[in-house]
Amino acid sequence: MGLMQTDRNLQQAENGVLRTFLRVILASGLAAFSAPALAQGDPAPPLGCTGTPSATWVTVIAEELRSGDGLLAMTLYADDSRRFLVKHGSLSVGRVKVQPGGTTRGCVFLPAPGVYAIALYHDENGDTKFNRSMIGLPQEGWGFTNNPPTLMGLPSFSSARLNVPRTGLVTRIKMKYP
Repeated sequence: MGLMQTDRNLQQAENGVLRTFLRVILASGLAAFSAPALAQGDPAPPLGCTGTPSATWVTVIAEELRSGDGLLAMTLYADDSRRFLVKHGSLSVGRVKVQPGGTTRGCVFLPAPGVYAIALYHDENGDTKFNRSMIGLPQEGWGFTNNPPTLMGLPSFSSARLNVPRTGLVTRIKMKYP
Protein backbone atom coordinates (compact mmCIF):
# COMPACT_ATOMS: atom_id res chain seq x y z
CA MET A 1 0.00 0.00 0.00
CA GLY A 2 1.47 3.38 -1.01
CA LEU A 3 1.84 6.45 1.19
CA MET A 4 -0.97 8.31 -0.61
CA GLN A 5 -3.33 5.35 -0.16
CA THR A 6 -2.45 5.20 3.57
CA ASP A 7 -3.22 8.95 3.92
CA ARG A 8 -6.60 8.42 2.19
CA ASN A 9 -7.41 5.48 4.48
CA LEU A 10 -6.54 7.56 7.56
CA GLN A 11 -8.65 10.46 6.31
CA GLN A 12 -11.61 8.15 5.65
CA ALA A 13 -11.23 6.62 9.13
CA GLU A 14 -11.07 10.11 10.71
CA ASN A 15 -14.16 11.19 8.74
CA GLY A 16 -15.97 8.05 9.94
CA VAL A 17 -15.07 8.84 13.55
CA LEU A 18 -16.17 12.44 13.03
CA ARG A 19 -19.49 11.32 11.50
CA THR A 20 -20.07 8.96 14.44
CA PHE A 21 -19.24 11.73 16.91
CA LEU A 22 -21.65 14.12 15.21
CA ARG A 23 -24.41 11.48 15.22
CA VAL A 24 -23.90 11.00 18.98
CA ILE A 25 -24.00 14.77 19.54
CA LEU A 26 -27.18 15.17 17.49
CA ALA A 27 -28.85 12.20 19.18
CA SER A 28 -28.00 13.51 22.66
CA GLY A 29 -29.58 16.90 22.04
CA LEU A 30 -26.31 18.79 22.32
CA ALA A 31 -26.57 20.11 18.78
CA ALA A 32 -27.68 23.50 20.13
CA PHE A 33 -24.10 23.97 21.31
CA SER A 34 -21.65 25.16 18.73
CA ALA A 35 -18.14 26.18 19.58
CA PRO A 36 -17.34 29.85 19.00
CA ALA A 37 -14.21 30.90 17.19
CA LEU A 38 -11.38 30.97 19.71
CA ALA A 39 -7.91 32.40 19.52
CA GLN A 40 -5.12 29.88 19.91
CA GLY A 41 -4.55 29.22 23.62
CA ASP A 42 -8.01 30.37 24.73
CA PRO A 43 -9.89 27.90 26.92
CA ALA A 44 -12.86 26.09 25.41
CA PRO A 45 -16.31 26.86 26.84
CA PRO A 46 -17.88 24.21 29.05
CA LEU A 47 -20.34 21.87 27.34
CA GLY A 48 -23.91 23.07 27.60
CA CYS A 49 -23.09 26.78 27.78
CA THR A 50 -26.33 28.70 27.19
CA GLY A 51 -27.04 31.77 25.08
CA THR A 52 -25.73 32.79 21.68
CA PRO A 53 -22.30 31.16 21.19
CA SER A 54 -19.41 33.61 21.37
CA ALA A 55 -15.77 33.71 22.43
CA THR A 56 -16.78 35.13 25.84
CA TRP A 57 -18.55 33.25 28.62
CA VAL A 58 -18.83 33.17 32.39
CA THR A 59 -19.29 30.11 34.59
CA VAL A 60 -22.08 30.48 37.15
CA ILE A 61 -21.99 28.45 40.36
CA ALA A 62 -25.29 28.51 42.25
CA GLU A 63 -24.85 27.58 45.90
CA GLU A 64 -27.24 26.62 48.69
CA LEU A 65 -30.01 25.22 46.47
CA ARG A 66 -32.52 23.58 48.78
CA SER A 67 -33.13 20.56 46.56
CA GLY A 68 -31.79 18.75 43.52
CA ASP A 69 -35.13 19.04 41.71
CA GLY A 70 -35.96 21.03 38.60
CA LEU A 71 -34.00 23.57 36.61
CA LEU A 72 -31.75 26.54 37.30
CA ALA A 73 -32.73 29.48 35.09
CA MET A 74 -29.90 31.93 34.31
CA THR A 75 -31.00 35.29 32.92
CA LEU A 76 -28.38 37.62 31.42
CA TYR A 77 -28.82 41.40 31.44
CA ALA A 78 -26.76 44.00 29.56
CA ASP A 79 -25.29 47.12 31.15
CA ASP A 80 -28.59 49.05 31.06
CA SER A 81 -30.33 49.62 34.38
CA ARG A 82 -33.62 50.48 32.62
CA ARG A 83 -33.85 46.92 31.25
CA PHE A 84 -32.77 45.08 34.41
CA LEU A 85 -35.49 42.70 35.68
CA VAL A 86 -37.97 44.14 33.17
CA LYS A 87 -40.11 41.82 31.07
CA HIS A 88 -38.30 41.22 27.74
CA GLY A 89 -35.32 43.22 29.06
CA SER A 90 -32.82 40.38 29.14
CA LEU A 91 -30.27 39.34 26.54
CA SER A 92 -30.90 35.63 27.12
CA VAL A 93 -32.36 33.03 29.45
CA GLY A 94 -30.73 29.64 29.72
CA ARG A 95 -31.57 26.65 31.88
CA VAL A 96 -29.56 23.77 33.28
CA LYS A 97 -30.67 20.75 35.26
CA VAL A 98 -30.16 21.23 39.00
CA GLN A 99 -27.62 18.84 40.50
CA PRO A 100 -28.05 17.10 43.85
CA GLY A 101 -25.98 18.34 46.75
CA GLY A 102 -26.92 22.02 46.89
CA THR A 103 -24.57 23.34 44.18
CA THR A 104 -25.20 23.58 40.45
CA ARG A 105 -22.81 24.82 37.78
CA GLY A 106 -23.89 26.52 34.56
CA CYS A 107 -22.33 28.62 31.85
CA VAL A 108 -23.59 31.69 29.99
CA PHE A 109 -22.22 33.02 26.70
CA LEU A 110 -21.79 36.81 26.68
CA PRO A 111 -21.81 39.00 23.56
CA ALA A 112 -18.34 40.35 24.47
CA PRO A 113 -16.31 41.31 27.53
CA GLY A 114 -18.13 44.03 29.46
CA VAL A 115 -20.53 44.71 32.31
CA TYR A 116 -23.55 42.45 32.84
CA ALA A 117 -25.84 41.17 35.58
CA ILE A 118 -27.12 37.63 36.00
CA ALA A 119 -30.32 36.71 37.81
CA LEU A 120 -31.01 33.11 38.80
CA TYR A 121 -34.09 31.29 39.91
CA HIS A 122 -34.51 27.71 41.04
CA ASP A 123 -37.41 26.38 39.00
CA GLU A 124 -38.02 23.44 41.34
CA ASN A 125 -41.14 22.20 39.56
CA GLY A 126 -39.58 22.61 36.10
CA ASP A 127 -42.49 24.59 34.63
CA THR A 128 -40.10 27.30 33.24
CA LYS A 129 -41.92 30.01 35.24
CA PHE A 130 -40.85 31.92 38.33
CA ASN A 131 -43.78 30.96 40.53
CA ARG A 132 -45.30 33.55 42.85
CA SER A 133 -48.00 33.47 45.49
CA MET A 134 -51.42 35.09 45.04
CA ILE A 135 -50.02 38.33 46.49
CA GLY A 136 -46.93 38.29 44.26
CA LEU A 137 -44.30 36.95 46.65
CA PRO A 138 -41.75 34.45 45.25
CA GLN A 139 -42.37 30.75 45.82
CA GLU A 140 -39.07 29.58 44.33
CA GLY A 141 -35.44 30.42 45.08
CA TRP A 142 -33.55 33.30 43.50
CA GLY A 143 -30.11 34.88 43.39
CA PHE A 144 -28.12 37.64 41.70
CA THR A 145 -24.50 38.29 40.80
CA ASN A 146 -22.65 39.96 43.70
CA ASN A 147 -25.23 38.49 46.12
CA PRO A 148 -26.91 41.84 46.92
CA PRO A 149 -29.38 41.94 49.83
CA THR A 150 -33.01 41.43 48.81
CA LEU A 151 -34.80 41.86 52.16
CA MET A 152 -36.27 45.21 51.14
CA GLY A 153 -37.12 44.22 47.55
CA LEU A 154 -35.38 43.62 44.26
CA PRO A 155 -31.77 44.76 43.93
CA SER A 156 -30.66 47.60 41.69
CA PHE A 157 -28.60 46.92 38.60
CA SER A 158 -25.60 48.64 40.18
CA SER A 159 -25.66 46.21 43.13
CA ALA A 160 -25.77 43.17 40.82
CA ARG A 161 -23.41 44.37 38.07
CA LEU A 162 -20.55 42.08 37.13
CA ASN A 163 -17.48 43.29 35.24
CA VAL A 164 -16.26 40.57 32.86
CA PRO A 165 -12.97 41.76 31.32
CA ARG A 166 -12.15 38.37 29.74
CA THR A 167 -13.65 34.97 29.07
CA GLY A 168 -13.76 32.02 31.43
CA LEU A 169 -14.38 33.84 34.71
CA VAL A 170 -16.45 32.29 37.51
CA THR A 171 -19.16 33.92 39.60
CA ARG A 172 -20.70 32.34 42.72
CA ILE A 173 -24.29 33.13 43.59
CA LYS A 174 -25.95 32.13 46.87
CA MET A 175 -29.59 31.19 46.41
CA LYS A 176 -32.29 32.64 48.69
CA TYR A 177 -35.70 31.14 49.39
CA PRO A 178 -38.95 32.53 50.78
